[in-house]
Amino acid sequence: MCLAIPGKVVSINQGEDPLLRSGKVSFGGIIKDVNLALVPEAEINHYVLVHVGSALSTIDEDEAQKVFDILKETGDLNEELKWS
Repeated sequence: MCLAIPGKVVSINQGEDPLLRSGKVSFGGIIKDVNLALVPEAEINHYVLVHVGSALSTIDEDEAQKVFDILKETGDLNEELKWS
């Protein structure tokens, strides 16, 4: 199953090319490198929905926590974080 997983942006690397904008995103303490080119509005401490290493949209903290809790409860979280 492939889902978009909510994560919290902990750092951003702007780079010279906007298409290469990336950052470190925390998924309940698991830190992954994520492409942030599609969410130029994302800032540190914002939550983003990530699919296969790319952030697709921003999401509010309450909604992110609800989704994260469901993924942990169903056991799908570890499977979804295997993309890198």
